[in-house]
Amino acid sequence: MNNINENDFSRIDLNLLVVLMVMYEVRSVTQAANRLYLGQPAVSAALKRLREMFDDALFIRTSYGMTPTPRAEQLVQQFAPLMQGLHRVIFTPDAFDPQRDNRRFRIGISDWLEQWLMPDLLAELATAAPGVDIHVVAADPWQAIPLMEQQQADVVITVGNEASRDLTREKIGPAGFRTVWSCQQIALERLTLAQFVGHQHALVSYRGASESALDHALQRLGKSRRVRYVTPHFSSLPLLLQQLPLFATVPQGLAPAWCQRYGLNAAPVPVEMPDYELSLLWHNAQHDDPANRWLREILCSLLQRKI
Repeated sequence: MNNINENDFSRIDLNLLVVLMVMYEVRSVTQAANRLYLGQPAVSAALKRLREMFDDALFIRTSYGMTPTPRAEQLVQQFAPLMQGLHRVIFTPDAFDPQRDNRRFRIGISDWLEQWLMPDLLAELATAAPGVDIHVVAADPWQAIPLMEQQQADVVITVGNEASRDLTREKIGPAGFRTVWSCQQIALERLTLAQFVGHQHALVSYRGASESALDHALQRLGKSRRVRYVTPHFSSLPLLLQQLPLFATVPQGLAPAWCQRYGLNAAPVPVEMPDYELSLLWHNAQHDDPANRWLREILCSLLQRKI
């Protein structure tokens, strides 16, 4: 763009170039007018403007019709591929073919969602979209809105209901929590409220808070718990629970894999808690992009299956 003077284009009407191309093909003002659904005076006026623009007669009237000049021949040869390309760009928008196209998508996601979703997503993409790469961008619920407003990700998987006029949020569905612990550290088969508040807890907080909605639910019952360990990372909890007599209350999607891989136990939280709502969040500028739309459909389907 550095070599383009935008003011030069203010004097150019692309419709004139269409007249030039059609005139070259049919060699007749009358036939050009019929082809373009214009009157002969309109085509004659366009031809006059073309001659002024290029300072050349362009077409000479002969007994064989309107014969192009060498300048017209040169212009048509140069403009033909450009006009074809312009037509393709305007009227044939690029589609996205996951089987053939190479693309890197940036997915904003928190660490527990990454553990829960990404192995299944990558396994699915290995056959459905072999040329697609995934770049995970750290995005806890407080980061999701500003991250997407600045278009630092193609889509964010998040919780909450925060809105922005620049973004679209598609709610996928609700999910709940499970309390997990190691039976080697806390020997019990059935989790009761008394046992729940009788042991210490680990808490994941992205902002370092020592309380959560769970503590507020306990307070309404006149109960409280001791939170001994606060971390912004879910990934540290399984090994921690194997070493210490702690409870951790985590999104329910994590519990089956943790129980299988780390020998942990899981049970419903023994106090009523509100579910969280999983959503996809994307910038409105990406709304109609075929590749982004394909990614959103893949993620939506995966989330619904796993919920």
